[in-house]
Amino acid sequence: MSRIGKKPIDLPGGVEIDIKPGLVKVKGPKGELTQVISHEMTVKADDGVITVERPTDRGPHRALHGLTRSLVANMVVGVTDGYEKRLDIQGVGYRAAARGKGLELALGFSHPVSIEAPEGIEFEVPQPTEVVVRGIDKQLVGQIAANIRKSRPPEPYKGKGIRYRDEHVARKVGKRV
Repeated sequence: MSRIGKKPIDLPGGVEIDIKPGLVKVKGPKGELTQVISHEMTVKADDGVITVERPTDRGPHRALHGLTRSLVANMVVGVTDGYEKRLDIQGVGYRAAARGKGLELALGFSHPVSIEAPEGIEFEVPQPTEVVVRGIDKQLVGQIAANIRKSRPPEPYKGKGIRYRDEHVARKVGKRV
């Protein structure tokens, strides 16, 4: 019994997909991504539409089906539009500066924190208190942004640290005399 996903993925113009058993390659204007997928899932591309099929309706196959569909859809969006994460830096004297392909952060330590950009990631610092992480791989962009945030996470009393643009930090009252 073969089930086709309810949400087929539209393939925009200028995007090529190469499907092999267990491997999907997507090439577009911003670059090329490769993803290893489960051999149980079947990926097909017909007339500019990508569909993912699962062998049965059992729970593990349904979960794997959703994962595979999301991974392929994220690859298509990545090679056409790309992804970005915005981080805000709050705190007196806390700032960021772009150094070549890397990033240098002054976060109140006795030394600057340097972060090198891996292949496919670029940093932008529009203001000293703002960092933009861009790339075509959604997972890699999120991981690099999380690593930057981990170097000084926001603290709950004064709110100092690095946070995502849309993140809300619950503030604590602190000591009372």
